[in-house]
Amino acid sequence: MPRFVQFDEFGSRDHLHVVERERPWPGPGQLLVRVMAAGLNPMDVKAYRSEAAAARMGVTLPSGIGQDFAGFVYGVGEGVTRFECGQAVLGTAPFASFADFVVVPEDGQVILKPDPLTFEVAGSLGVVGRTAMATVRSLNVHERDTVLVSAAAGGVGVIAAQLVVRSGATVIGTAGEENHEFLESLGIIPVTYGEGLAERVRDVLDDDHVTAVLDNHGADTIEAALELGVPIERVNSIAVFGPDAHGARNVGGRAAGNDELAELADLLAENELVLPIDSIYPIERTADAYGRLEGGHVRGKIVVVTD
Repeated sequence: MPRFVQFDEFGSRDHLHVVERERPWPGPGQLLVRVMAAGLNPMDVKAYRSEAAAARMGVTLPSGIGQDFAGFVYGVGEGVTRFECGQAVLGTAPFASFADFVVVPEDGQVILKPDPLTFEVAGSLGVVGRTAMATVRSLNVHERDTVLVSAAAGGVGVIAAQLVVRSGATVIGTAGEENHEFLESLGIIPVTYGEGLAERVRDVLDDDHVTAVLDNHGADTIEAALELGVPIERVNSIAVFGPDAHGARNVGGRAAGNDELAELADLLAENELVLPIDSIYPIERTADAYGRLEGGHVRGKIVVVTD
């Protein structure tokens, strides 16, 4: 029987469990995908921990978990013209992707997977890829910029920082010391996050100054941006909202679509960018995978696989 990961109570990852259920079938305009790999996202943690957070995301119990997937088209519904059985695809299926099979609309968040791209990377790409593309474009970054990117070794941050490097701008990335050498290998100037961030940024910049900020971490990045004199209209945050954002932009993944995702997938397939895979877990150990995510200091993405 096909497997599906769900939670029936809120509170912790301990409520995540694998159940067996009948294989779904695609309706008109839908695809049935045999999932090979699915990446974890922090929004999943918020959903299973907090009923209030889940409600804001439209999640009700019992709920599946996971957003992104990669796999093979296993079946197509009536009227489907863009995809056919056997094609490798990647995409997003909100709170349903940790499963052997997932049903998604043909006109939804699903694209063909480039052949060179591994299923592990492809299955991790949907949410972070669209978010990174949208946040970088929101600031119209150019070669004369010096951009501070927080959480630069994380899923969104590592892609966003590399995209900024490709623009010709100088990039400073916050990360734990264990990820500094990795960031340097990507052309990113690493600094340690935490108290005193603005001063550490000044120390590595000599006479230059920060002109834009991509915040993937929290209020400390916004505070550093203000201390560094960055115009608030050139600060974008996916982590801080409302008054605490001090007027920063809040452009996220909804501002990018399949075209941007396909562009990014091609860059990864051509080794123009990298998305590191921190760790891989079998679907039966999904709760352990989320334990790794909750522990922090993740480099890139954590992935659950079905085989």
